Amino acid sequence: MYVKDTIAAISTAIGEGGIGIIRVSGPEAIEIVNKIFRSIRGKSLLEVDSYTAHYGHIVDSTEEIIDEVITLVMKSPKTYTTEDIVEINCHGGMVPLRKVLDLILKEGARLADPGEFTKRAFLNGRIDLAQAEAIIDLIRSQTETGLRVAMNQLEGGLSQKVGEIRQDLIKLLAHLEATIDFPEDEIEDFNSDELSDRIDGIAKKVEKLLRTSQKGKILKEGIETAIIGRPNVGKSSLLNALLREKRAIVTEIPGTTRDIIEEVINIDGIPVKIIDTAGIRDTEDIVEKIGVERSEEFLNRADLVLLVLDAHQGITAEDRKLMGSIKEKDAVIIANKLDLDSKLDFTEIEEILTDKPIVKTAAVENQGIDELEDVISNLVFSGEVKNEDQTLITNMRHKNALDRAYQMLLDVKKTFELDLPNDFITIDLRAALEAVGEITGDTIGEDIIDQIFADFCLGK
Repeated sequence: MYVKDTIAAISTAIGEGGIGIIRVSGPEAIEIVNKIFRSIRGKSLLEVDSYTAHYGHIVDSTEEIIDEVITLVMKSPKTYTTEDIVEINCHGGMVPLRKVLDLILKEGARLADPGEFTKRAFLNGRIDLAQAEAIIDLIRSQTETGLRVAMNQLEGGLSQKVGEIRQDLIKLLAHLEATIDFPEDEIEDFNSDELSDRIDGIAKKVEKLLRTSQKGKILKEGIETAIIGRPNVGKSSLLNALLREKRAIVTEIPGTTRDIIEEVINIDGIPVKIIDTAGIRDTEDIVEKIGVERSEEFLNRADLVLLVLDAHQGITAEDRKLMGSIKEKDAVIIANKLDLDSKLDFTEIEEILTDKPIVKTAAVENQGIDELEDVISNLVFSGEVKNEDQTLITNMRHKNALDRAYQMLLDVKKTFELDLPNDFITIDLRAALEAVGEITGDTIGEDIIDQIFADFCLGK
């Protein structure tokens, strides 16, 4: 799985910037960079201390200066990969970065695969697999809450809880196997109540983690929220009010919004993907018709629907049709334009949609927006009080592994209740132990590891 070669890649985003960083890691990292680096002080990188920065130039084989750089030298084992690492801080343009990288590759380094630096950190034992996956969550986090959850996992919060479950399983399994393998030693076997309690205790820990998976998924991926309604009820005004900026064009002409507008906003730590759709109505306009069809597609796939009604005009036949289409979906009814005379029959709304919250707004005046955000937050978390514990299951791979482990523990209970020999119990316990170990990488195949790190960006 691991070859002791030296790898290199551009670690900063493609494009222009103040600086661009090339990362080199491996046993020959310092030696390779030293061949193309000329310190202003004439000092060799082979002689410098770890965690020191050096100003100078990168030169080619003819000693022509390619770029003015600052080179950071970090020596094994206290580095990101636990190997020798050199990071070259170049000027932030793709031409100098690529030329410097080409020189490094010509001197013997290999272009790193996506995520290979982090993969080496995992293979060298500096982090486990759950911590490695937290790094990409950290990069992709969309809110401060999502960032804190990813940091908790990176610092080992999830690994610690998984480790406790593994240790409980190992101790139980070791004791049972000892009674099977060494009956002559008269090792005291568990009585029925004690074994049942031990299994229940482990199952409860697994179940507690699993209960966080829905909240974790929401904080990581966000919720798709479609703003729907007939034309000119104030959908685009509502989007602008939620974004606190004029993102969508607002006019008094029905059908102004013909394409889908999608933005992400932060509501109480939840990444909410707001989709402003075209007004849904029967139309002969070809372009508007396409927009209406796309709106209906988004309505069907949305996690949450915001149905906007025009309080000034009252409920129409088109409104009733839309209300009927969202009966089975999580939705919030928004009575908009309440700054004007209201003709809305709230009793009729409650009769059609008995369990949907209603929020009164005047989107153009930014009235009722805070209340709407509170309702969305309460819907997402089902009104539960937020837990300060930031250890959440945010990864579907982790959830699947815990689901399998939980099922195996239930099977252990059935086996035990059937009064079958301990040999049968240990089979399911080993399967549970293997499933839990997949989360941290203790029991997982090379193909799965390669697949996980393939999702990382190049240079990370």
